[in-house]
Amino acid sequence: MYYVPDDTERCGYYECSSCGSRFLDVRIGPQLVCPYCGEEPDMEIGPDDEMPKIVENAKLIRMIEGEDVEKYDQLLSLAVTGGDYSWI
Repeated sequence: MYYVPDDTERCGYYECSSCGSRFLDVRIGPQLVCPYCGEEPDMEIGPDDEMPKIVENAKLIRMIEGEDVEKYDQLLSLAVTGGDYSWI
């Protein structure tokens, strides 16, 4: 989830309060379900199943726009992979 699609003009930079992961997401809102420790609930449940609870632990740190989207995307991928940093 560190990568956003090319030519993304606006995205959110989030941090999870449970696992501490930071990520970018094209969905922007005050809180999201963490892609690392949270689960998107399966809404197709049976009549005897309990309704799943949605836990949104990832909080929006800042909204990123324009050229900064690509910079944040590259910085986060560099932090995770330890890859090539010659672009800096």
